[in-house]
Amino acid sequence: MATGRTHRPATRSRGIPEATVARLPLYLRALTALSERSVPTVSSEELAAAAGVNSAKLRKDFSYLGSYGTRGVGYDVEYLVYQISRELGLTQDWPVVIVGIGNLGAALAGYGGFASRGFRVAALIDADPAMTGRPVAGIPVQHSDDLERIIEQDGVSIGVIATPAGVAQQVCDRLVAAGVTSILNFAPTVLSVPDGVDVRKVDLSIELQILAFHEQRKAGEDAGADGDAEHTPAVVPPAPRGGAVGGGRKGPDGDVPAVMPA
Repeated sequence: MATGRTHRPATRSRGIPEATVARLPLYLRALTALSERSVPTVSSEELAAAAGVNSAKLRKDFSYLGSYGTRGVGYDVEYLVYQISRELGLTQDWPVVIVGIGNLGAALAGYGGFASRGFRVAALIDADPAMTGRPVAGIPVQHSDDLERIIEQDGVSIGVIATPAGVAQQVCDRLVAAGVTSILNFAPTVLSVPDGVDVRKVDLSIELQILAFHEQRKAGEDAGADGDAEHTPAVVPPAPRGGAVGGGRKGPDGDVPAVMPA
């Protein structure tokens, strides 16, 4: 079976837009669920609803793959699963190294979805000598001193960083120098990489902050609906005794709210 070091996905050479590439895993997840239920065909409307996109966008995305479906029948589920898997490079074996085996790294090591989607956890790496040799999800942890040797030995081209922010860039530099060209970063920091290296950042705190924003907006809309008869603003914070809106403090440009956006 081919390894990730010698074969790269064909999406860039085929000119598929990045936005389309980002949606392909959504389609694949929905199609895989249909396949598991032995559903032979699916319409663009049904698949779009399952993937959370509109059907026009789905048909446009699939046109980049050269797949247009059959009028009155829809798309062949098994063929689309194969086609999208091939475009994403999931028909190959992608050895992955996870660096930083704390709570998050250990959880990632035990995630069963990697193997089923073509990703093989080749090694778990940690700088703590006490972790060396300890099995996590059935894989013995190796010391970070052996990182370069492991990458070369296993032909790793994808690295996962689950370290504290303070050491993430150093780990990133070592991964890149050893030949890793794609990095999934869970550390709460922005990594600097040279051209030709792809980084995807996963920041759970940012996602929660975005959800908090939407919750706050929904609460404001509800408050606005309750006070609509009097034509009151959606959110009217009570005036504090000190006179500063929102219980804030006095700043050089006037009153400063107690909670400022980041």
